Amino acid sequence: MKKLEYELRFLAPAFLGNAEQSAQWRTPPIKALLRQWWRVVWAAEHGFSTNVAAMRQEEGALFGVASDGEGDSRKSRVRLRLDSWAEGKLRSWAGLEQGTVYHPEVQRTNFKVGPHAYLGYGPLDGRGGTRLGEKINATIQAGESATFALAVSDADAPALEKALALMHRFGTLGGRSRNGWGSFALTPQGDTGPLNVNPPLRPWRDCLDRDWPHAVGRDEKGALIWQTAPHADWKALMETLAVIKIGLRTQFEFPKVAPPHPKPLERHWLSYPITRHVTLAFDRNARLPNSLRFKVRALPDGKLVGMIFHVPCLPPPAFRPARSVIEKVWQQVHCLLDELTNPKAGRTYSMIANPQRRAALKPGLDEITLQRVKE
Repeated sequence: MKKLEYELRFLAPAFLGNAEQSAQWRTPPIKALLRQWWRVVWAAEHGFSTNVAAMRQEEGALFGVASDGEGDSRKSRVRLRLDSWAEGKLRSWAGLEQGTVYHPEVQRTNFKVGPHAYLGYGPLDGRGGTRLGEKINATIQAGESATFALAVSDADAPALEKALALMHRFGTLGGRSRNGWGSFALTPQGDTGPLNVNPPLRPWRDCLDRDWPHAVGRDEKGALIWQTAPHADWKALMETLAVIKIGLRTQFEFPKVAPPHPKPLERHWLSYPITRHVTLAFDRNARLPNSLRFKVRALPDGKLVGMIFHVPCLPPPAFRPARSVIEKVWQQVHCLLDELTNPKAGRTYSMIANPQRRAALKPGLDEITLQRVKE
């Protein structure tokens, strides 16, 4: 039996709700995230096999199974303990949202939105100034930390240690975590070894052979991982990430016809649903998570950078995805992110078809410089 122990410190506020809608330190979200990245490790170690049944069998044996009447329940071989189940201490957003950013489609607010509210829509309410949503009593604030420990068998430890290293590098917890909220850092404690692993990379078009995230994508330039310039704090960094996300999404314009849209449009393939832009092509309860994710990471000097990375996968069969359309959409997203790695004076944003939209987005995007992360 091997014991692994880590400090988990949040780098951005986390919307980890409990039954009373207050943020609280809890083990289930941590264990769920560990399972997600264990699947990525499993896929890489099995040559990106498409044998999902074999993966689920191993996953159930490791993390446990609750019987549905057709099989035996199985206890988890992973024991996880958290040293604190305290509630979050952040009970007001007053003074945290430091301004607004341009959004070309929000005419009712003179084309301005609060960047925190935009990235945290739901847990955060942006109407009349950013504040916690009506059902949110508290959230975990940046800087809060706790220690969690895992007891695992010697045989299970190598794969779990790789998954934990990927969690440290790419993982986020809680509501709106794909937008960077709930970003955290893990620090090994005691005799626990360092968190070193190279992310599994796979050609991004090849990743569209299945409908679940199993690798970080790569193209002819390298890993599909971009990083912002350093920021002094998470408040300013989340503003930068909001400008990037607004640009990535609104480069795909909606037609000048009232929804519902009879067919899915390009932006629908980024993520779904979209406020006030439903499509009749998808089920009314359809949910398509964004496979482009944001993460806040800490530098040794204490400053923060934003990381943008793509874990491509095809939308599930219920969406009836056209692979050629999906490829075209994500290629355009990658192109815009690469454009932000160029010197500001040389940017054309030519992938944005509408000249007026291009001119409107350009000032905000011109203030941002990304770099490709080498793996």
